[in-house]
Amino acid sequence: MTVERSPVVRAEVRLVALPLLRPFVTGFGVTASRHTVLVHLVDEAGNEGWGEGPALDHPYYLPETAEATFSVVRDFALPLALGTGSLDPGDVAASMLRVRGNGFAKAAVEAAFWTLGASDARVSLREMFGGPRTAVPVGESLGITATVEQTVDEAVRRLAEGYQRIKLKIQPGWDVDVVAAVRQAVGDEVMLQVDANAVYTLDDADHLARLDEFELACIEQPLGWDQLLEHAELQRRMRTPICLDESLRSVEHVRHALDLDACRNVNLKPARVGGISASLQIAEICRQRGVPLWCGGMMESGIGRAGNLALCSLPAFTDPADMSPASVLFESDLVDPTYEVDPDGTIAVPAQPGLGFDVRLDRVEARAVQRAAVPTPVG
Repeated sequence: MTVERSPVVRAEVRLVALPLLRPFVTGFGVTASRHTVLVHLVDEAGNEGWGEGPALDHPYYLPETAEATFSVVRDFALPLALGTGSLDPGDVAASMLRVRGNGFAKAAVEAAFWTLGASDARVSLREMFGGPRTAVPVGESLGITATVEQTVDEAVRRLAEGYQRIKLKIQPGWDVDVVAAVRQAVGDEVMLQVDANAVYTLDDADHLARLDEFELACIEQPLGWDQLLEHAELQRRMRTPICLDESLRSVEHVRHALDLDACRNVNLKPARVGGISASLQIAEICRQRGVPLWCGGMMESGIGRAGNLALCSLPAFTDPADMSPASVLFESDLVDPTYEVDPDGTIAVPAQPGLGFDVRLDRVEARAVQRAAVPTPVG
């Protein structure tokens, strides 16, 4: 039986500033400023849908930038979605297939329809996805610091706060020594992994193989963002499982990477792969193949984190997620109350209907640097 739903009468997209407490340093460079793209839908009954496309301000992680994502949502993705006349997220995702790449834009639009549907049905996103967990384990990602001692101190501090896994950003000249120091400080039982953000080459294979002695959960994206064959060759030369991030931008990329044995661990960022529908498919692939899966972070606001937390309620997510609370990243979140890490190293999955968090529209408006209304079939 088809359930009648109120049509969308208002659709808006905003480019919003998220002031960082401190720059985040990785192998691809320094992220010193942060903007994100928000999609806001309102239906005739007053239900609201929110989605976030957390592309970075620079094209050093992936080609998309925050400003480009805003333009693609405004001019293409959101008009295509509204033009379907359907409120079903699957139909919305299908309508945007004409747009090549631009996963962040698609993800923002699709998430807004998911949360609008959850609001209309008076259920949480977790209930919509069918996830049984009410809390998810989380880890912390540590950027490159001025000294090894600073990184060691931060790792110890984060573990004392309850985080269940530590991820270290590495780059040439900042790898084996810092990993050795952190492993010695935290002990052999702590889950430890590293993230290279695509800054090494196959010529570094023998050097990277030295990381095998530290019993890491994985080494994330050591080689180029488009080098699946090279990652497969590196995996043959290392015992440490390779995890891919930037290389996995679609369901098809995940299948190809696993078929090639280019990775044995998957970092899933819903915005990177084009949204929740694709994420659900990837989670099922990993579950069927017994591949460790975890949710990565893009320094989203609570608007984007809501969907990530709900996805992590699914059993397919086997490892702690990257889910730094806003209090670690930003001057303030766009939702209030926001979330924090509990002493047991978990974050509660939002249980209230719709997005799961209350959006601070005053903060959204105050930080908006660009905004646009997109015509709706009804509005």
